[in-house]
Amino acid sequence: MVAARQISFRSHALAEFRLPRNSRITKGREHPPEAGGRPRTFRIYRYDPDTGANPRYDSFTIDLDKTGPMVLDALIRIKNEIDPTLTFRRSCREGICGSCSMNMDGRNGLACTTAIEDIKGEVRITPLPHMEVVKDLVPDLSHAYAQYAAIQPWLKTDSAPASAREQLQSPEQRAKLDGLYECILCFCCSTGCPSYWWNSDRFLGPAVLLQAYRWIADSRDEATAERLDQLDDPFRLYRCHTIMNCANVCPKGLNPAKAIAETKKLIAERAA
Repeated sequence: MVAARQISFRSHALAEFRLPRNSRITKGREHPPEAGGRPRTFRIYRYDPDTGANPRYDSFTIDLDKTGPMVLDALIRIKNEIDPTLTFRRSCREGICGSCSMNMDGRNGLACTTAIEDIKGEVRITPLPHMEVVKDLVPDLSHAYAQYAAIQPWLKTDSAPASAREQLQSPEQRAKLDGLYECILCFCCSTGCPSYWWNSDRFLGPAVLLQAYRWIADSRDEATAERLDQLDDPFRLYRCHTIMNCANVCPKGLNPAKAIAETKKLIAERAA
């Protein structure tokens, strides 16, 4: 968490911000470089709350000729062969589950779909920004998932009982879900959004708002008014200022800002 330590109002209106003393990153361990023809250095954020020590960056220099092409391949190899204490999430390795979302070279993304060769020079890896850290590269997503649960992400209908036949959609109705259902809840977009950084206690963030619109746009759902009532709030929805960081970092190429704009449009039309 970033805390303001000093604010200076000189002639050039400079504001200085410092991390709390126990959050400042210290010098970490530099592991002996691995021999090989294609060395590449990985600087990885390390933090273990059980030790009480400050976070640090550890350096690992490995041979890419002995490593798979993706950042996740390098992390798995470092964990398996150099430092078994390194902690990160991963599962599918195919860009489907969203587990291995992290910040690589200053950009949020999935480690399993980010090629090492696309990053020039030293590869710096940190957890998703502005999230509490459980350990090393593992962010605490409890709050984000609680926000996701709050939008009630399931079909709500009164006209068709649960045991009835499937509810059909026309191709046009189904097409309205394209660009929405593909979201894998990696939260790269939300953690790349400045509005979410400062207002995450009440602003739902791009990922959850895209998911909310996914159900609003679904022709089978009969709770549109209820869902819009829930979102019509100065903070839940309207903290979005269309900065577009969300669309820029989404590993699935989705546009949460567009979904948020569509939600705002529906609320405005309803009030007209």
